[in-house]
Amino acid sequence: MDYILICTVSLLVAALTFFSGFGLGTLLLPAFTIFFPVEISVAATAIVHLLNNLFKLILVGKNADKSILVKFGIAAAVFSILGAISLNYLAEIKTSYIVELSGFEIVLTPVKVLIGVLMIIFALFELLPKLKNLNFDKKYLVYGGALSGFFGGLSGHQGALRTAFLIRLNLSKEVLIGTMVATAVIIDISRISVYGLSFFQEHFIVASENYRLAGLVIAGTLSAFVGTLLGNKLLKKITIESIQLIVAVMLILLGVALILGVI
Repeated sequence: MDYILICTVSLLVAALTFFSGFGLGTLLLPAFTIFFPVEISVAATAIVHLLNNLFKLILVGKNADKSILVKFGIAAAVFSILGAISLNYLAEIKTSYIVELSGFEIVLTPVKVLIGVLMIIFALFELLPKLKNLNFDKKYLVYGGALSGFFGGLSGHQGALRTAFLIRLNLSKEVLIGTMVATAVIIDISRISVYGLSFFQEHFIVASENYRLAGLVIAGTLSAFVGTLLGNKLLKKITIESIQLIVAVMLILLGVALILGVI
């Protein structure tokens, strides 16, 4: 059951995240937490996420726009570090609000509500006719990188805001996806270095002694590779409008889930 669930989630979400630029870590983490403690699950998800991004980089990294990557990627990396540092401070603040809705208790946190609202706003740019054709000038790249990088370091949801911004630059689908992947690798390395290599080393040591978990990480990674290959193959058939719609739907779903405290 555990192998079926982890492999299925990894394969399907990796194929979808190839176009959207986000979602694998968000959905794979809950799958791991069904079978393992959360701290172990975070470490396991991190290695699958990073290895899959590196695999995608091999496939499509050559299509990345170097000028965008420099301006957007450097700003995103720097501010992801600031966001990760902020997370260390906010982790000590246990502020949350409990709201009852139809007999269910919803735990709201200021950071998740803010990010969720931002995602829904970005989604409107893909759905409303008056906003759909609006493109950002490249002079705003630094600001877009800073925004996505900071919230990525703060909550780990950097892919959503990064994609929502880059998709407005009127790039071809190949250049868009190549640039998203290259930027994702830069941000992943930056924020993981701040979260603490000691944390990952400690829990990966524990994981290496757990053959079941090690097997699931390997199986999940290989399944993600298959999903990525599938996404890369479908890229030739999918249109930029389809990518925009996928991004909009996932932004809304993820934004609502964050606001309601589901993830």
